[in-house]
Amino acid sequence: MKYKRILLKLSGEALAGEGQNYVINPAQLEQYALEIKEAVNYGVQVAIVVGGGNIYRGKEASRSGIDKVQGDYMGMLATVINGMAMQSAIERQGVFTRLMSAIKMEQICEPFIRRRAIRHLEKGRVIIFAAGTGNPYFTTDSAASLRAIEIEADVVLKGTRVDGVYTADPEKNPDAQRFSHISFEEVYARGLNVMDMTAFTLCKENGLPIIVFDMNKSGNLLRVVKGEEVGTLISME
Repeated sequence: MKYKRILLKLSGEALAGEGQNYVINPAQLEQYALEIKEAVNYGVQVAIVVGGGNIYRGKEASRSGIDKVQGDYMGMLATVINGMAMQSAIERQGVFTRLMSAIKMEQICEPFIRRRAIRHLEKGRVIIFAAGTGNPYFTTDSAASLRAIEIEADVVLKGTRVDGVYTADPEKNPDAQRFSHISFEEVYARGLNVMDMTAFTLCKENGLPIIVFDMNKSGNLLRVVKGEEVGTLISME
């Protein structure tokens, strides 16, 4: 096993699936839950951060006349809804979970306490971190990097619909080439869009590698944690 403890970052849009009118697609949820179950059964300790963009994006606030800070809190609540959906889907697969929120909601979530989160992981429970960092102006990418550092994860896995980091947007440029491995410095130099700058810099400063991979391809998550070359590895060297 290459990675014993992982932080899996999923976008909210990923839960909606493609070509559907779902806010949360049940089939997509089930696929992710099965992938996570495979990793847990293999012995991996799994923590998850899910975005909220399928329900509400804080950056849309200004266009709708909503205060920026208010909009960011609305986005955090959207991540709680996604976290609850993910929790339900994973538990249907027979895997124990805990939903931990950066904003207190005692009826539905545990508050985030670092030592408690680590203990849950050690007991084999999947942790879902909701409500971002609990602060406006920070994205769920930043929350993923911060929580990964706090729980001493071995890697941040960014599950996307593309199979890695490219020289250009592969959906717009058919000549774009994929990196199998790239350093943090080269990502900066090339101006590649991997995560928001705060999140990316947090990982760099703490020597925490990032792997960008296609989460929608069955079996990829397990292949990544086994150390197979899947997606793009971003590291110090």
